[in-house]
Amino acid sequence: MAVPKLSRRVWIGAGSAAALSVPLGMWILHEPRVPDGPLGPLRRDPNRVFDLAPGFEYQIVDRVRRRMTDGYLVPPRPDGMACFEGEDGAIVLMRNHELPVGFRDRAIGRRWPRVAYDPEGAGAVTRVVLDAATLEVRSSNLVLCGTSMNCSGGPSPWGWLSCEEDPGDPTHGFVFLCDPAATEAAPPNRIDGYGRFKHEAAAVLDGSHVCYLTEDQVDGCLYRFVPHDPAAPFEGRLQAMRIRGGDADTAPLRTGERRDIDWIDLANPTPLEDDLRETARRAGAARVKRGEGVCIAEGRVHVVATTGGPIDAGQIFRIEDGADRGTLEVLAASEDRGRMDMPDNVTAAPDGTIFFVEDGSGQDLLRYVTADGRVLPLGRNAGSDGEIAGVCFSPDAQTLFVNLQEEGLTLAIRGPFATLRG
Repeated sequence: MAVPKLSRRVWIGAGSAAALSVPLGMWILHEPRVPDGPLGPLRRDPNRVFDLAPGFEYQIVDRVRRRMTDGYLVPPRPDGMACFEGEDGAIVLMRNHELPVGFRDRAIGRRWPRVAYDPEGAGAVTRVVLDAATLEVRSSNLVLCGTSMNCSGGPSPWGWLSCEEDPGDPTHGFVFLCDPAATEAAPPNRIDGYGRFKHEAAAVLDGSHVCYLTEDQVDGCLYRFVPHDPAAPFEGRLQAMRIRGGDADTAPLRTGERRDIDWIDLANPTPLEDDLRETARRAGAARVKRGEGVCIAEGRVHVVATTGGPIDAGQIFRIEDGADRGTLEVLAASEDRGRMDMPDNVTAAPDGTIFFVEDGSGQDLLRYVTADGRVLPLGRNAGSDGEIAGVCFSPDAQTLFVNLQEEGLTLAIRGPFATLRG
């Protein structure tokens, strides 16, 4: 998540007089060159919604202010998202909406229902049920409401984990569990064990049910929650990652660098002040510069640091973790904004290919990382400089979903994904 950016159309309108006096070449210098993928350069979308690699197509499946089945309007600013399998093979999208306090009535058309977590909170989770073949909406509804700045989150064996990115009030800054089968707004299910801080995303390991949690702060940490017993997944201890025998700052690390890690127990995971990271850092925890997306691929944890790396344009870490110790490797660290510019949400295909979307300084892209570590483009926001979010695969891995946050669109992308691994 970043401060909302003006669209290209707004910039042109606001600065047209100044733009006429600037040579064209000076503008071109500000657009980093995007390398071509294996299928060729991205094709320009004549509708100016989303450019894609040859062979891929998108479909708009939902949009802001559309009337949902429960009578509410689709809220603005869709963000993190995950897919679940529904009845009769339907696709169930669980989708966050990153909204500040005070935006509520205008956003949804009427007041929150009585089950709202906080009547003044504006964040929400919506559920969209799609036909797996046609991608038509079968139904849609609120699931969680009255939260604050629901940024990303993650799928889990128990449902969608929705993360609040606003710890300014002691009642906010938590993770909430949401049921993909809920057909109406439900009472909030807050997971205190996952801590109170500026949450971004969450990823759960199969079997052990260890949950990895990112923090969107420039001086943030990477956390994990370890259950005492996998059968009681929300009872356990919260820990912060530490680098063994070296610098506690991950931001300078470049592609291919590795570090040994372990984990520090945190005695009070829900402090009244937003200072959990400060407590962790004093105990030796590593700094992760704006931790955002996190996912599991082939049993390994993949973590995004949005402004880490040698030019502050992002890193993707791969963690091989054990019960007490593990290793952290930099899968990719940007040294060229044309190749990676502030990665954000991340997901993995069944074959282990990592896909991520950007929230960068210019036009944002959907990219993927090949098996040999190359970062290549798959798509691009064609209509604005707005953030791309919510990247996730359908249960059969045939459809990739993304949100265009400022436009308020949810897109479904289909094409030859199998050709991208290499």
